[in-house]
Amino acid sequence: MTKKLSRLAPHLVLIVLAFSAVFPLYWMFISSLKGSTEILGFDLIAAQPTLKNYIDAFTTVPLFKMLFNSVIVSLGTALVQLIVAVLFAYAFMRWNFKGKNLVYGILSITWLIPIQAIMIPNYVEVINMGINNTLLAMIIPHCCSVFANISMYQNFNSMPRALIEAARMDGSSELQILKDIVMPNMKSSIASLGIVLVITAWNDYLWPTLVARTEDVKPIQIGLKSFSGSDTYMWGASMAAATISTIPILVVYIFMNRRIISSFMKGGIK
Repeated sequence: MTKKLSRLAPHLVLIVLAFSAVFPLYWMFISSLKGSTEILGFDLIAAQPTLKNYIDAFTTVPLFKMLFNSVIVSLGTALVQLIVAVLFAYAFMRWNFKGKNLVYGILSITWLIPIQAIMIPNYVEVINMGINNTLLAMIIPHCCSVFANISMYQNFNSMPRALIEAARMDGSSELQILKDIVMPNMKSSIASLGIVLVITAWNDYLWPTLVARTEDVKPIQIGLKSFSGSDTYMWGASMAAATISTIPILVVYIFMNRRIISSFMKGGIK
């Protein structure tokens, strides 16, 4: 009996944790189907399901436009970060130089700097560049991700050097080696890191709040705040909009969860 309980206990803990993670999503969805008279209640099922909240959500803010902005910003940010991370990781893996460990240590320390500490300098730079209130203003300041650089370097560093040396002996240039040898062997790691970067950019809220002024450039995360006012809060429409905003990233996670978990596991082990 003791052995059975010891085997059952971890599964019970995982069930509780899984329920804790999924229940807020269920509550958000079921609340989006409730009318104004029952949305503040504690019923787990909508007594009279209605789609009025979704209609109100689409009429209150341009959700499709905001979703499109979020997609562009997320994919653009992740793509630029991946390009920088691949170039950094290959250069850092390929060549040894004095102070390499020091540079790596300083780079790792900058990971601890909170975004709030550099928001004002970034905002001033965005203003000077004349790109405030544009989608570029939400992408350019995040072109370089320390997390992406370190993660990619750890993956590249595990690649056998013999393949690279053999390619060099065949007369391949460094760019050819990166394109034809390294990247095909690291495509799984690149894909998993790209998914994590897209999710991170999608969930960003603080920086877009600062630089996005008009609704035509606001991402969906900023649009959700439009349902709250000084004297009222559109709970039903807010839950409907939040449900819609989670669908794209939820679909990505459902179909790519193995790569996402693999990326975190590799980063944690290394």
